Amino acid sequence: MKRLHVSFNASDLEKSIAFYTELFGAAPSVRKDDYAKWMLDDPRVNFVIEGGGGTPGFTHAGIQTESEEELHEVFDRLKEAEAPYLPEGVTTCCYHKSEKSWTSDPDGVAWEAFYTFHQTEERGHSNLEADAYDVPPAKAENITGCGLSGCC
Repeated sequence: MKRLHVSFNASDLEKSIAFYTELFGAAPSVRKDDYAKWMLDDPRVNFVIEGGGGTPGFTHAGIQTESEEELHEVFDRLKEAEAPYLPEGVTTCCYHKSEKSWTSDPDGVAWEAFYTFHQTEERGHSNLEADAYDVPPAKAENITGCGLSGCC
């Protein structure tokens, strides 16, 4: 079963953690100095907030799968949607080791599709380079902006 992923930057991480803990009725399942994540079942969502410098607000959405098979089905659908498709492969990002790819919708909203293998102690970062792919510059900026700084 897949899970919706939503990521935001926070201007004050501690205040945001307190707010979302109350809103969701649950503490974060992962908590770091610059990162918090809730893996909720109702609603079924992977919700992330990050502190540390990004513009506050929405950064990207995504689909988290529970298996590599599901992930590759989502990848196939992304390719069929005739949207920009940037495969990132296996990477360590935001305290998790995952396989992922990025795209953007017709309005430039960045989306990632990913399968997480396990948690890590290392924050990691994306190695995505949009100029290696045939992606229009406006779309590439949206996708790589998240890939290079946003996390799941």
